[in-house]
Amino acid sequence: MMMKQGIFYVWMICLMLPVVAQAQKNTANRIWYTTPADASAKDNPNGWVSDTAWLKALPVGNGHIGAMVFGDVNKERIQLNEMTLWSGSMDEGDNPDAPKHLGKIRELLFQGKYKEATELTNKTQITKNKGSGHGNGANVPFGCFQTLGDLWLDFNSTQPYTAYHRELDLVNGIAMSRFTQGGVTFTREVFASHPARALVIRLTASKPGSISFNVSIDRPERFSVSTQGNALVMEGVMNDGRGNDGMRYKTNVSPILNGGTVRATGNSLEIKKADAVTLIVTAKTNYRQQYPEFINPDYENELAAVTRKATAQSYAALKQAHIADFSGFMKRVQFTLDGATNDVPTNELLHKNFRTKNEQILYPLYFQFGRYLLLSSSREGGLPANLQGIWANKIQTPWNGDYHTDINVQMNYWPAEVANLPESHLPLMDLIASMQEPGKKTARIQYGMNGWALHPITNIWGYTSPGESASWGMHIGGGAWIMQHVWEHYNFTRDGAFLRKAYPMLKEASLFYLDCLVPDPKTGKLVSGPSPSPENTFKAPDGSKAQISMGPSHDQQVIFNLFENILASAKILKLKDEEFLAKVAAAKANLARPAIGPDGRLLEWAEPFEEAEPRHRHLSHLFAFYPANEITMQKTPDLAAAVKKSLEARGDGGVGWTFAWKIALWARLHDGDRALSILNNQLRPTDDTGTKMDNGGGTYYNLFDAGPPFQIDGNFGVIAGMAEMLLQSHEDFIELLPALPAAWKSGSIKGLVARGNFVVDMEWKDGKLKKASVLSRSGVPCKLRYNGKTVDIPVKRGQKLAVEKYFL
Repeated sequence: MMMKQGIFYVWMICLMLPVVAQAQKNTANRIWYTTPADASAKDNPNGWVSDTAWLKALPVGNGHIGAMVFGDVNKERIQLNEMTLWSGSMDEGDNPDAPKHLGKIRELLFQGKYKEATELTNKTQITKNKGSGHGNGANVPFGCFQTLGDLWLDFNSTQPYTAYHRELDLVNGIAMSRFTQGGVTFTREVFASHPARALVIRLTASKPGSISFNVSIDRPERFSVSTQGNALVMEGVMNDGRGNDGMRYKTNVSPILNGGTVRATGNSLEIKKADAVTLIVTAKTNYRQQYPEFINPDYENELAAVTRKATAQSYAALKQAHIADFSGFMKRVQFTLDGATNDVPTNELLHKNFRTKNEQILYPLYFQFGRYLLLSSSREGGLPANLQGIWANKIQTPWNGDYHTDINVQMNYWPAEVANLPESHLPLMDLIASMQEPGKKTARIQYGMNGWALHPITNIWGYTSPGESASWGMHIGGGAWIMQHVWEHYNFTRDGAFLRKAYPMLKEASLFYLDCLVPDPKTGKLVSGPSPSPENTFKAPDGSKAQISMGPSHDQQVIFNLFENILASAKILKLKDEEFLAKVAAAKANLARPAIGPDGRLLEWAEPFEEAEPRHRHLSHLFAFYPANEITMQKTPDLAAAVKKSLEARGDGGVGWTFAWKIALWARLHDGDRALSILNNQLRPTDDTGTKMDNGGGTYYNLFDAGPPFQIDGNFGVIAGMAEMLLQSHEDFIELLPALPAAWKSGSIKGLVARGNFVVDMEWKDGKLKKASVLSRSGVPCKLRYNGKTVDIPVKRGQKLAVEKYFL
């Protein structure tokens, strides 16, 4: 009998092991807390200060609707966003008088008269209108990404509660809170379903008839609320920035009850004694990404259809479809470090890592959180992730929550391909396509040139004009830089149809720079300008502090990258565009190239000017090293050494996104320990919510990046840098574990993608590669490198090949 019992227990344990393993795997990919965010805390009216309570809420999103879930017990707040909800309207700030002054400005710059050139540039070259409103564009035509409002669930209770737990499941995309109150255990789940285009809120209780609450919705301005049957409707009209009506929006809140009753009371809903409740939130604006009208006249009918479809489904069906969709993306990548256990609340984990600098669970968790944010804020058919992704709780969002093209929107998409979310990259491609026509007008009117132009800021209204000040607003490298993403999407996916469709955009961008470049009278080399090195200042020989010059290194590098990519694209597509391509090739060959200054650093400007801020947050002149590949450790070791000296001189500080860029740059330098040191610095917990231009960075309670204020590019840039520590493919080979830090002694990562459309899995132990495999999805030649050894790998399309034998 004893033997039979022993066999039974062993059998039961064997059955349970897979379940336990799966549970452990699921708990590793969640952020969790033992206290709610305070839903009663008032938002600071200052748009340039992030709100502490809001930074404790948990984000969900489907690329169309975003929400911040506070998880509060007696009165819950779910702050809402709709991706297209902007104030403002189309605004063309191009100056038709600008072209006639370009020649004189260039002449002054070549003569070293920087003060005079800057004065003339500010007088003649900046936007003729209000531009971004100096980052406060809510009430000017540029506009601002704004909150949709707040959904309130008031449970009319002040009872104490126990056993509180809330979490965000990063794999399934569900925010959950659970607690016990009055002897009843309550569970609330929130997710944003991409298949249903809806936000879904589910409330259940361990005892029937225990759920009673009031539902209301509001926003800070420009709204009205009504009830239609048992549903809430909020709608309104935004400010177009000219004192007229702008974008229209509408939001529906539809309750579905199991047991109990619901009735409308004024502009709210009263739900009583339900067993379970599902709230379906749908929202839409009349925006359409189509220049120049940008209007969808049928948005109300489309919203009604989305609402009908979502409310016709059971909660189980909605949840099942959502999990299948969301987890299908998230499960593509699995990252673990040995000895990692997610047994400490995430806020405590941040503080623990600040002390130890070695919490093995935090790094994979933060990596997956970054992927989660990108998937939640950028889905095919929607707009790209802006400065705050899809989450903003103010009327005036910092820097308008726009698309900055002098680093920020590009950084948002650095991880898209390598982290195996190429579909999330597509909204950026759609934004680029939407800027072609307005960009051509800017090139023609502002410069008298061909092609299309883009400056450092843009919005959903097709803004391509310069900004309000030459010091930053005359950056003309934005078009070339953003076009790198077109090439990268092709280079990772090898989607020839995409490249063929995108080629005209590459060509038009190149046409602008072909017209823009002029020979430097001293060297004969082609240079751009007048243009700044983004937001940086130098001490000019004439004694002035200046930003505008000819041939700043960043411009030269992004133009070189564009020319290289279009020449490669034409070859791949076998295009016969000989005259144009010959001009590009000739211009590329005669471009002023990266140079090393007397102190051994890479020059930021055409001459070795002294920086006004030696530790400036931007690293624009290092573009050629990362994210581009004109400078590499193998091809150009002297220039790579100059990059290293530049990085050392800049230091390891900055703002949130600066830390991200530095992590990637040090990874490219194969210094994983330095990259990890900066990563740990960025992961330090912070409550700093005001706006900083330096001495910033850090991570908020809910893992959002601190610029400060909250700015999502740091989240995305950091995980791109982490990927670069583990896998690099910017040269003609794929390098395994190129910058593995000593502290990441043993671990594994599966599902990273290398250029050429290779999926790479790796496992390492004691700092050395143990196992690796490569799946070829395109059939192009594969060359791998590990620990200084490079090998051609005979892997065919559709084949997954174990490759550790080539190196061990």
